Amino acid sequence: MKVIDTALPGVRLIEPRVFSDARGFFLESFSARRYREEAGIEPIFVQDNVSRSACGVLRGLHFQRTRPQGKLVQVIEGTVFDVAVDIDPHSATFGRHVAVELSADNHRQIWIPPGYAHGFCVLSDTALFQYKCTEYYDPADEDGLAWDCPDLAIPWPIRDPILSDKDRRHPGLKEWARALKP
Repeated sequence: MKVIDTALPGVRLIEPRVFSDARGFFLESFSARRYREEAGIEPIFVQDNVSRSACGVLRGLHFQRTRPQGKLVQVIEGTVFDVAVDIDPHSATFGRHVAVELSADNHRQIWIPPGYAHGFCVLSDTALFQYKCTEYYDPADEDGLAWDCPDLAIPWPIRDPILSDKDRRHPGLKEWARALKP
């Protein structure tokens, strides 16, 4: 597998080895030993999630406040524009993002350590999105940032996404950071 460091500390793009022939393909989507030895990733995953979304759906930018989740994400069907945002106010990269295209064709994964906001939008007719999490989902602990916050300057490839009511109400980065201060 090929491991590519990104501009955000700990966020890594992973290109697994794919064995293709006339029958189709095979790839190893996760091996604790290989990810530890080759990528320096040693998570203990406690929950796997799958979502299916239609073209134009944008999910995010989500995170958990006190029980942050690390996520290993990949697309099983379709194509998404995937984003990780540094939300640690003490980090040198606070407010910066990494964006990558993940698809069933490129087989890429992205490792997003705990402490980052995450979101994606669907570029294909539908997308089947899978993610392994290092912490259990806790609805009382969830939070989010506005997908279109100008301070984040994320170059989303869609103009008018389909959003949940909850995702429409998330604050921008500055508003969220002000609320953190006592």
